Amino acid sequence: MDMSANLPPLPTLRVFEAAARHLNFTRAGEELGMTQAAVSYHIKLLEERIGATLFVRHGRKIELTDTGSTLAPALSGAFRSIANAFDAAKSKTGSTLSISAVPTVSTQWLARRLGAFQVSHPELAVRLEMSTDLVDFDNDDIDVGIRVGLGEYPGLVSHFLFKAEYAPMLSPALAASIGGIETPADLLKLPFVSEGELWNAQWLELVGLPRPDVVRGLNVNFGSQYLDAAAAISGAGIAMLTPALYREELRDGRLIQPFDIVGVDPVSYWLVYPHARRTLPKIRAFRDWLLAEAQSLQNQPI
Repeated sequence: MDMSANLPPLPTLRVFEAAARHLNFTRAGEELGMTQAAVSYHIKLLEERIGATLFVRHGRKIELTDTGSTLAPALSGAFRSIANAFDAAKSKTGSTLSISAVPTVSTQWLARRLGAFQVSHPELAVRLEMSTDLVDFDNDDIDVGIRVGLGEYPGLVSHFLFKAEYAPMLSPALAASIGGIETPADLLKLPFVSEGELWNAQWLELVGLPRPDVVRGLNVNFGSQYLDAAAAISGAGIAMLTPALYREELRDGRLIQPFDIVGVDPVSYWLVYPHARRTLPKIRAFRDWLLAEAQSLQNQPI
């Protein structure tokens, strides 16, 4: 049985609760953003629904009748329970920021910087999930996503982070094994990680070298930059990587980038989230912080 079918409209109950609390129709109207006449109208509707008078006037003052005195505390308690439940739900969703990001961005950029975000926002707990799958914001417990694409995501707000650039990188030991890398053609003497990777072909064509059918490969496709990078650091081969994401490995010498020539993929990295959630404080805070970090990343020299 649907018990709500017997209830008066919620706005009418809200008006009565405010009028009973203030014992003044004018102040109740001010609280609810309506006129005194509108308050009186709602009270009349409720009295007709109940079949009893709820207020009596004594000069300029009003008092609750016995029926009104019975109803008022029950409604006040009900509205407090609703407010408490809403605050609890809001607190639960507002205190945790859930991020879904592609693996390379997660490991090479975001995870290394999230500590600084949490220091600035200690009220937020951050949960980072690595995934190549597109987020279903309606069903997944995710607030924001970082994805690779063209920035066209229906129903979502998208913010450009940085371009998907690429250049060949390898371990110093592998370069030394052939006496060093002097020209792009020297790369063809070594195996490439993920030999079927499109970036290999595009970069080699960019510098005027043959198609990758003459490139020695490992006969394996890792399918992710961070795995390609791990293989390259171990000396297994040359990997096409985004230079901005491997600054630390380049600085400490685990990887070298022999040439400044970089290719630029049509896709880029984007921050995305539902349009309906764009005003949530936690999303605004993360958006502002992440866009500043992305700008800083682009301004730093390799």
